[in-house]
Amino acid sequence: MRFTPTRRGVLTAAAAFPMLAVAGVLRAAEPDLAGLKDITTGAVPIGAAERAARVARAQALMRTNGIGAVLIEPGSSQTYFTGVRWSRSERLTAALIPVEGEALIVTPFFEEPSVRETLGIPAEVRVWQEDEDPLRLIAGFLKERGLDRQPVGIEETVRFFASDGLRRALPNVQLVSANPVVRGCRMIKTPAEIALMQQATDVTVAAYRWLHPRVEKGMTGPQVGALMTAATRQLGGEPEFSMALIGEASAYPHGSREVHRVGEGQVVLMDCGCTVQGYQSDVSRTWVHGSATAEQRRVWDQVAQGQRVALAAATIGALAGAIDDAVRRRYESWGYGPRYKLPGTSHRTGHGIGMDGHEPINLVHGEATPLAAGMCFSNEPGIYLPGKFGVRLEDCFWMSGAGPRWFSTPPPSIERPV
Repeated sequence: MRFTPTRRGVLTAAAAFPMLAVAGVLRAAEPDLAGLKDITTGAVPIGAAERAARVARAQALMRTNGIGAVLIEPGSSQTYFTGVRWSRSERLTAALIPVEGEALIVTPFFEEPSVRETLGIPAEVRVWQEDEDPLRLIAGFLKERGLDRQPVGIEETVRFFASDGLRRALPNVQLVSANPVVRGCRMIKTPAEIALMQQATDVTVAAYRWLHPRVEKGMTGPQVGALMTAATRQLGGEPEFSMALIGEASAYPHGSREVHRVGEGQVVLMDCGCTVQGYQSDVSRTWVHGSATAEQRRVWDQVAQGQRVALAAATIGALAGAIDDAVRRRYESWGYGPRYKLPGTSHRTGHGIGMDGHEPINLVHGEATPLAAGMCFSNEPGIYLPGKFGVRLEDCFWMSGAGPRWFSTPPPSIERPV
């Protein structure tokens, strides 16, 4: 598909009917999209043995940290340990993992059949009626197990009403952070998790390769993003985000509300990701539509070098903050900053990634967690020149026992951005 700015129903209606313009671009792309095939058919979902090992690891960390049980609400951590995929509402569905024995799932009576559909570990399910307090069920379970006098770890995203309700039901309970347990498990990815993250990254890279030659003059950011989303879905990924920043908007890491269109000499910065079997990718690419100026080329090359500096600093045992420090020293030697000031890099060098697009820990100044095998991070030391343009190259890596390994290979040059 070759997009033309004058195509009827696409750009001519864009100003007044932006959604119609996006739909028009997608319709024009349908013949090309039909040629893309699902590349995720070999993806192996997380199985029962893997989840059982996660629970066992969590229980070992509970013993080490003197925690009797961990309370988790719906979200990625609950799915990680139990398999249950559920949404949060005012009606509590929660998992409680005790230091020994099977887990507890508490859910409304009428939701039990649906909750059981994705339950992936042996667990006791207790239900509550609309006029009952679910936290009292959890308190009762803790008393039965003799755990009501031991500290209960609260997963960091649990809402206040849940932790406060447990405290009311057990006034003498000590509530502590579950981070040593939950982070201790989730930050270290297994080969099965890394394989799924690789599949998600492969989808995103393939979508970029399809998209790049189809970005044309006159397109808006939402139109470019819609094409990326469509390609991602056709390739088997579940799109999470497809952000396209054009021209001056690329100088602001998360863009601008103003509408910018692709034009000759304009920077196009894209930040895109998807999930495969619950695990995410996150890849950014930057190029110039047409010919790049000397300044655009210089900044692009500096960001590429920044990525290499970050990867070289990411050694087993290095403090996570040291990676950010290494990049910032190099950038400051070129006159950027200092620190997070602009022109320069206004955000951290990278973030953890896995089931969530952003997970602990971050590659940011002051982070004292040492890198260990199995940790996964983004590497995205963008440079932003307010009022002009920005460049961000983002590729994720995982820590092997011998050092960092890319999920996606950084592009070789501004002329070959994908």
